[in-house]
Amino acid sequence: MKPLKDIFGASECPEMLIGMDAADDAAVYQISEDKALVFTTDFFTPIVDDPRSFGAIAAANSMSDIFAMGGEVLLALNIAGFPDILSESEMSDILKGGAETVRLAGGIIAGGHTINSKEPFYGLAVCGTVHPGKMLVKTGAVPGDTIVLTKPLGSGIVATALKGGVCQKDDLDAAVSSMMNLNRNAALAASESNAHAATDVTGFSLIGHALELASCSKVTLVLDYNKIPFLPGAKDYAAQWLFPAGATRNEKAFSKHVVFSENMSKENEMLLFTPETSGGLLIAIPDQCMEAFKTYCNRFNQMYSVIGHVEQGVSKIVIRF
Repeated sequence: MKPLKDIFGASECPEMLIGMDAADDAAVYQISEDKALVFTTDFFTPIVDDPRSFGAIAAANSMSDIFAMGGEVLLALNIAGFPDILSESEMSDILKGGAETVRLAGGIIAGGHTINSKEPFYGLAVCGTVHPGKMLVKTGAVPGDTIVLTKPLGSGIVATALKGGVCQKDDLDAAVSSMMNLNRNAALAASESNAHAATDVTGFSLIGHALELASCSKVTLVLDYNKIPFLPGAKDYAAQWLFPAGATRNEKAFSKHVVFSENMSKENEMLLFTPETSGGLLIAIPDQCMEAFKTYCNRFNQMYSVIGHVEQGVSKIVIRF
């Protein structure tokens, strides 16, 4: 059987800079010497109760892959499924939350498609632009690079605590604020500082997405657990073992490629396997460019944490404690 990239003609299309033959965050199609289109799509079921917040989070999450490629959002189409029991105001609030977030990103909602569904879901198909020579990809990390993370971890376990009825309001508010926060300035900071590689941290967890970067770049990422930021409440919910099912799936899929310090607790390990929603960017930056990155982040009040570095090796993650 032919590879999918051949079935769909990607290998015969030189304008397709990033397609099915690359494990990157979005598709990239070059239209001129200095411009390429970036395409992505994502949607999911509600992770918070407030409709407007859900719409905003889903939109921020959908656009994140555009930013992870170093691009800017141009336009987006709604992808939605609503059950009959959902009120008109609730549906409207979901769409308003999405539209407001797209505008905040510099784009516009240009239409979309909605179906009747037993369970509500919402997301976007997004089109953006990027300079072909300034794309952020997963293949460029080299030994000596500094690894930074631009949002705290913990949205997945906080959402699970919410579903279980044990989430504290302040913890939820912090998680919602983080998930609604766009990765736009983080991506611009990465581009301005000539970052070697980047990806966003979402459903495959910090470990899974770090491993993608390590595998694509054929390097080892060494991360310091004590420098990794977490949302308020995340470690408390971990101690109560409120991990979503996705954490176990990620552990099974990625654990053979991870070396943990012997003195790490199991719940600390599982936090790094826990899926994230609308997480931050994981970026490999040349050491000599870190000052430029810091300056840009400080100018735009963009948080970041230096959590590790790149070493020689192949497709491995080392977690120090």
